[in-house]
Amino acid sequence: MSRLDSFIRRMTAQRDILNHVCVEVSKMEGPVMELGLGNGRTFNHLRERLPGRRIVAFDRKLAAHASSIPDDENLVLGEIRETASTFVGIEAALVHADIGTGYEDRDEVTLTWLPDLSARLLRVGGMAVSGLPLEHPQLQQLPPPPSVPTDRYFIYRRV
Repeated sequence: MSRLDSFIRRMTAQRDILNHVCVEVSKMEGPVMELGLGNGRTFNHLRERLPGRRIVAFDRKLAAHASSIPDDENLVLGEIRETASTFVGIEAALVHADIGTGYEDRDEVTLTWLPDLSARLLRVGGMAVSGLPLEHPQLQQLPPPPSVPTDRYFIYRRV
């Protein structure tokens, strides 16, 4: 599969899963944590799907399109592992993490802290969506919607 086809497949899976979980998240209290703002496409999508919801976006540096930048109080720049840790206990309804690199060695390092951080940011019953698997005793993996191939993108509920 070409890298372009893989990217399209990943973006389609991401959109379909976010649409799927936003139905449930819209019924919960708590903010949304966007780990990895990037160019802001997902932030923009979540803002449309969850109008009025606080969305806190984290990234190393600002690189988002001007139309997809959160206000200053909801944009946190710096190393995500460190900056997002200061929000532990916020009882988020959703944590979305699209910070995989496609390089196995780098992603292995991310997976040493991302599952635990995600679980600690979420409220009980909250949802985590990630491009990387989040194996953690407090995160129960859920099946993706039928349009998403297994292990392409992941959904979890905080138990």
